[in-house]
Amino acid sequence: MMEKFSEMKYVRPDGEAYIRTIQKETKNFNEAADFEGAHQAFVAILNANSHFNTTRVMASIRNSQDTNDEFYRKEMEYIFEIEPQIDVEMKKFYESYLKSSYRTELEKEFGEVYSRQAENKVRLTDPCNADLQIQENKLVQKYFQVAAAPVTDFHGEQLGFYGLLKMMEDTDRSIRKEAFEKWAELYKSISDELDSLYTELIGIRQQMAKNLGFNGYAEMMYQKMERFEYTPEDVAIFRKQIREHIVPLCQKLYEEQKERLGIEELKYYDESLTYPDGNAVPEGTEEELLEKARTMYHELSKETGEFFDFMMEYRLFDLEGRQGKQQGGYCDFMEEYKAPFIFANFNGTNADVNVLTHEAGHAFEAYTASRNIPVLSQTFSTAEISEIHSMAMEYFTLPWMHLFFGENAEKQKKAYLWDSLEAMPYMACVDEFQHRVYAENLTDAMERRKVWHELEKIYLPWRDYDGNEFLGQGGFWMQKQHLFMCPFYYIDYAVSRVGALEYYGKMQEDLESAWKDYYALCRQGGSKGYHELLRIGNLSDPFKEGTIYNALKKLNLI
Repeated sequence: MMEKFSEMKYVRPDGEAYIRTIQKETKNFNEAADFEGAHQAFVAILNANSHFNTTRVMASIRNSQDTNDEFYRKEMEYIFEIEPQIDVEMKKFYESYLKSSYRTELEKEFGEVYSRQAENKVRLTDPCNADLQIQENKLVQKYFQVAAAPVTDFHGEQLGFYGLLKMMEDTDRSIRKEAFEKWAELYKSISDELDSLYTELIGIRQQMAKNLGFNGYAEMMYQKMERFEYTPEDVAIFRKQIREHIVPLCQKLYEEQKERLGIEELKYYDESLTYPDGNAVPEGTEEELLEKARTMYHELSKETGEFFDFMMEYRLFDLEGRQGKQQGGYCDFMEEYKAPFIFANFNGTNADVNVLTHEAGHAFEAYTASRNIPVLSQTFSTAEISEIHSMAMEYFTLPWMHLFFGENAEKQKKAYLWDSLEAMPYMACVDEFQHRVYAENLTDAMERRKVWHELEKIYLPWRDYDGNEFLGQGGFWMQKQHLFMCPFYYIDYAVSRVGALEYYGKMQEDLESAWKDYYALCRQGGSKGYHELLRIGNLSDPFKEGTIYNALKKLNLI
C-alpha cells in the first residue's frame, strides 16, 4: 500500500545483502538449465536493482529537502560508499548476460537497449575507480551544502540566491541593481570554495577517464551518458547552428526589450524584467497553484488528468523555496512505487509555473513509461530525449496560463517563448566551456574565468555586468550547478528545445496530432535508441544542418 511521500518509511538499503543477491542470481543465471531458469534470475536482478534504486532515491530527495539534515547526509555517504562495490558485482552479471546463449531470447522481451547498456557498464566499470567515485560524490554533496548556505540582508529580509533573483525582476531599476550586486557578492563570497571544489573534481574526473583508457573525460562522459548515436563533432555543429540562428534572434529580442523598458543600455539586472510594468506573476498559494494545475491537466488529456491525480494523492512534490534546501528543480523516480517526485524552489515569480510544468513533463513521462515498458531502470530516456518530454509539456500547457496568471496570461505566454529562446545560447556557452575545461585541463581558477569571459562574448554578446569586477572577469560560470553535479548534462536542454519547438509548431496546426506524437514518445521511456525515439515522436534530427532554421521558420521567428 503506497503512502504519501512524507509518510513513507525509509530503511537504509542493505548494500551487503544486495551484493549477495547479485552474486547469487548471477550464479543462478550462469547455471540455468533452460531459458525459464535464466529468465527467473534475470528478473530477480531487475527487482533487486529496483529496490535499491527506490531506497536511494528516497534518501536523495530527503537529503536535498534539507542539506543540513545530518541523518540523510550520512545515508547518502553510506550509499556513495557501497555503490562502487555494487557496480563491480553488476559488471560480472553483465558479462555473463552478454555472452549468454539466452541473450537473444531475453532481448525479445526486454529489448536490445538493455544489451547496449550492459556493454556500456562493462566498459565503464573498474575497481580502480571505486575510491575516485566515492571522492567525486562527496565533493558534489559538499558543493550542494556550500551553494545552499549563503544569505544576505536585503531591505530587512534574509535572502538567498533565489530570493535575490526575484528582486531582480522588480520594476524599480535601483532595486534590481542592488539585488544584482548582493547576488554577485554572495557568489564571490563562496567563489574560492567553489573554485577549489571544481578543481578537485576536474582532477578526479580526468584520472577516472585515464584509468579506463579514454582519450579524455569528455569521451568518457559521452559514453556514460549513452550518447551512442552522435559525437562531440555533431554537438559542435549544433552549437554552430545556435551561433548562426539563435544568437542573432536573441540580440533582436533583447534590443526590443531595451526599448520596451525605456533604457539606453541593457544590463544583466535588466534581462529578467520583460515588461516595464512588471512580469506576470502567478496568483495563489502553492496549494492553489497545484489545484489549478490539476484542472489544467484534466482538461489537457485523460492521461495527464490521471497522472496528476496520482501526484496529488500521494503528495509527490516539494515546491517552496527555503533556507538549507538544495538549489534548483528536478524530477526523480521511485521504481518500486512507479512514482515520480517533483522538487522545486518556488520564489513567487513566473518561473514557478515554468518549473512546475517542466518537471511535470518529466513526471508524466515517467508515470506513463513505467506502466508500459518491462525494464524500470529505462523509465527515463537519455537526457536529450528526456528534456523533450519536459520542454514540450511547457508548450502544451500554454493555453491554460490564464488559470495561473489571470489577465496577464498573454504577457506570460510571450515572455515564456522569448525566455525559452534566450536560454539556448547560454546552454551552448556552458557546453563549450566544459569541453574546453576538460580538453585543456583548466585547473587554474583564473584561466577558467578567462575562458568563460571569452565564450560569453561569442554566445552572449549583449551581456553587460555594469562594471561588476567578479562577473566581468568570468565568475558567472560557477552559478551553473550542472557543471559540478552532472558534467556535460546541459547542452541536452538546447538539443531538446528544438524538438519541443517542433511540437509547438505542430500544435498551431493540429493539437490532437501533436499530442498523439508526444504521448507515443513518452510511452517508450528509454527503451529505444535515440534516432528510433525521434522517429516514434515524429521529430527531426537536431544535429543536422538546417534543423534549427526550419523550426524557427515554421514559427515565423526568422
